[in-house]
Amino acid sequence: MTAKLHAAVIGGGAAGMATALELARQGAKVTVLEADALGSGSSGRSVGVVGTQMTDPFQLLMRRYGQARFREWEGQGFRFNHIGYLRLARTPAQMRALEESQRMQEEAGFRARVLAPEEMVQLIPHLSVEGLAGGIFGPDDGFLDPYELCTFLGARLREQGGEIRQFCKVTGVARRSGGYRLETTKGGLDCDVVVNAAGAWAPKVAAMFGQELHIFPERHEAMAILLDQPLDYTMPMVMDLIDGQGTGLNFRHEKPNELISEIHKVSTGTFSDPDDYNDQCMDASREYLAELLLERLPDLPGARLGRGWAGLYPITADHKPFAGPVDPSEPGLITAGGGGGYGIQLSPVIGIAAADWALHGAVVSAPGLEALRPSPDRNRPVSAAANHEEQH
Repeated sequence: MTAKLHAAVIGGGAAGMATALELARQGAKVTVLEADALGSGSSGRSVGVVGTQMTDPFQLLMRRYGQARFREWEGQGFRFNHIGYLRLARTPAQMRALEESQRMQEEAGFRARVLAPEEMVQLIPHLSVEGLAGGIFGPDDGFLDPYELCTFLGARLREQGGEIRQFCKVTGVARRSGGYRLETTKGGLDCDVVVNAAGAWAPKVAAMFGQELHIFPERHEAMAILLDQPLDYTMPMVMDLIDGQGTGLNFRHEKPNELISEIHKVSTGTFSDPDDYNDQCMDASREYLAELLLERLPDLPGARLGRGWAGLYPITADHKPFAGPVDPSEPGLITAGGGGGYGIQLSPVIGIAAADWALHGAVVSAPGLEALRPSPDRNRPVSAAANHEEQH
């Protein structure tokens, strides 16, 4: 049946392209409809971090599935920068959580090591460890270029016979016998299954089908840190946030004379219209980031703020992604998104689960990911949930 099934994926970001490739791998005919260019939405504005330094078992389960796909794609020529990932801890309780994380990661097949403050300084000579109890470091973690990811997945999809229509906005939808009719700026399309992977625009797409989808676009900012001289070591990804506690400051290597930094904030409950938001970094944010960087990297030579930008985290009430049908009575309409600040690193996971729901009516290839279905207890206003951020 799947060899004849035609799936339309609305959205050419990381989640949409990962879903499209999973569908094609399982024999479906796939058409991606992207209103702009591949990776032009939230995906292209991400800092692209991929890491396993988590304290929650389900977060690690998702990354076990996700990392397997990244390693597979890396073997096919995709570029992954293995610079390592250091998560900072401030309290004995956090250190105990990191020790448990190391144990869980080892069981999952990941390498991780809990570090004392003096060991962190050996790793990052410019790091101030004032106020820190230690951290956990994963040497195999790192970052990727999200735009490269989307274009890489697009190339693999075309190899599988899939079609990508860029600058092709969905303007109308209709249900028909056995499937759907989608009207676009480049003509109509009949399909059997629709995957809503429109990122920050996903609620607007869902509304076209008469569904209420609780994905909320939250604005976040990032900035480049320019260096007069290259460091004599590679700056790993550094994150000051555990279970919502910490400043949220993070920074990493981008190129020899440049770092990338952002503040991974606890959810503010303030959301933006993806068609009308400020995509530049505000002066107040630049000043606050500079203060935090001076505190954590006080002796970084010749450092100054460079370009800044803003993007949208499509978040859900429980800060876990959606992958599956909103309405069980309509199994042909699948949601794939809501990854928030984890959207890039969880895109393979969203893709696996969403493709399984589309083709099999259940998650069959990755046990445990059925928990990502946007069931009524999950698909709810963000104000109904505890206002905290899961680990980044």
